[in-house]
Amino acid sequence: MKIDKLSIIIPAYNEERTIEGLLSKVLSVNLDSIEKELVVVNDCSRDSTKSIVEQFMQKNSSARIIFYSQDVNQGKGAAIRKGIELATGDCIIVQDADLEYDPNEYKVLLAPIQNGFADVVYGSRFMGGRPHRILFFWHSIGNKFLTFLSNIFTNLNLTDMETCYKMFRSSVIKQIKLKENRFGFEPEVTAKVSRVPGVRFYEVGISYYGRTYAEGKKIGWKDGVRTLWCILKYNIWAK
Repeated sequence: MKIDKLSIIIPAYNEERTIEGLLSKVLSVNLDSIEKELVVVNDCSRDSTKSIVEQFMQKNSSARIIFYSQDVNQGKGAAIRKGIELATGDCIIVQDADLEYDPNEYKVLLAPIQNGFADVVYGSRFMGGRPHRILFFWHSIGNKFLTFLSNIFTNLNLTDMETCYKMFRSSVIKQIKLKENRFGFEPEVTAKVSRVPGVRFYEVGISYYGRTYAEGKKIGWKDGVRTLWCILKYNIWAK
């Protein structure tokens, strides 16, 4: 598949410490002939995230950056939905603003789509030989359990359903009606995309530079419970 433009959706909430560095890193990525479109959705941050992004846009006026600010805080899923709506690229990828994931690996995720094998590519933190910061044991157990449960219903054999790095052909993801406002986005989009007739899923190994709660990590046990609920909801009751 020929890809002329990659849209990078960046949901941001209170990321004043990392957002400028992340945007700089994304802009510096060389995708050869593929144009980059940054779609930044500020989820009503209470810190200086908004002003930092606006200043960055002024300094990099030649870059293709779409910036949208939510009127009220709605959650990561809602920000991603808005980003998908605004994106104009041939492919779309989700990029957290916290520098836990490396934009230099976009090419790794693009390859299966460019080569005509895939419509959806997930970046797995649990396969391949790339760097992976060692942090929370129970998070990893919870992640593997939720991925396993999701796989039971979708009949996929993913190793990391909860990964941030999800890349889609735009024609696939734009036809999906998403509802979850927070971290329920991950199981919801996986369930719904898996039911698209003929869709081709691939998974590639990526690195992971996780952060602690002191460093700004936001997901908690309540989000894990919500994820469990969403796996059941979107695979059984709201199918």
